Amino acid sequence: MEPTTEPAIEAIAQLVPATLRALQALEFTARHIAPDTLPQLVEAVAARENSIPAALALSRSLTWPERLEPARVQLERAAEACARGLAELLAAGDTPQPMVAAYRALRAYARAAEALYPLASHLKPVGQFFLDAAARADAGLAARLANADEARDNVGIIHVGGEPGTRGGFSLYVPEYYDAARAWPLVVALHGGSGNGGAFLWSWVREARSRGAIVIAPTALGSTWSLMEPEIDGANLDRMVEHVASQWSIDPARTLLTGMSDGGTFTYVLGLRADCRFTHLAPIAASFHPMLMGFADAQRVRGLPIQIIHGARDWMFPATMAQSAHRALQQAGAAIVYREIADLAHTYPRDENPAILDWFMGPRDSGG
Repeated sequence: MEPTTEPAIEAIAQLVPATLRALQALEFTARHIAPDTLPQLVEAVAARENSIPAALALSRSLTWPERLEPARVQLERAAEACARGLAELLAAGDTPQPMVAAYRALRAYARAAEALYPLASHLKPVGQFFLDAAARADAGLAARLANADEARDNVGIIHVGGEPGTRGGFSLYVPEYYDAARAWPLVVALHGGSGNGGAFLWSWVREARSRGAIVIAPTALGSTWSLMEPEIDGANLDRMVEHVASQWSIDPARTLLTGMSDGGTFTYVLGLRADCRFTHLAPIAASFHPMLMGFADAQRVRGLPIQIIHGARDWMFPATMAQSAHRALQQAGAAIVYREIADLAHTYPRDENPAILDWFMGPRDSGG
């Protein structure tokens, strides 16, 4: 190793674990956040070692070799986003609306992940972070990732229709080892009412990279999904899927529509219609009213694979809504799976993604 690179390598050795620990803290908070748990979560985050300031100070004090300058930019950007997010989270309890402030702080996760991801193929800890636990020891996957040409066009993270989060646009993930010789499962993941596709994509990259799926994360045309006029956002989603299918090989028998909160409700609204193109539905933390069944197409619903995931502690849409949806869809003949998560409030359960993909990508059955 050239002597001039050694200080930069030490900076990398400090920045990477500090940033990954911060991302894990933000991810844990996002999974468990609720009005009654926020104070304890903030206390737990405050008690964790935060080594980002020292790592950033070291990095900024150095003159990095030119060849490592791109890595410095991405690492510092990710670390800075995490630092801001943690600081805002710790201060959330002192604001007039602590939950709003906390949700705003958690947006740092997507900014940090977007900055860090380009280093996944170069730094093993980063690459491992963007794989689910079961995939980290998969030698075949490791070989596919190692042999992939990440510089080729049309793989990795792609934004269509403007900057990430642009109204009516979408963000896309295509695994770097994409091979047009086979058809790929497609996940269309709809953000919640205050979110956007550019951020929500990062709820799925790890699992899609691990399992081999293409993900579209759209942003609604309006402030949220067009629940009362499903043809508005529905037509836009159709255009997105057609665009992706024209450039990548999509398995028409494996297309999943899923979403969180308003995105989950729109999954019901759009997904039960006769003209819906998706083969599987997975509404999460969604609102449901029995009148939705009045707009459903009976023939489409019969045998349709649907997985409902809801938190027993959901404080926005009580679990009784999901139980009602389960009963109504079961009576209508859907191939229904209902999962009520005991410790889940009104937030996105990242840890459920592997099970969702196992169900979606596995053989069709009669549900449960």
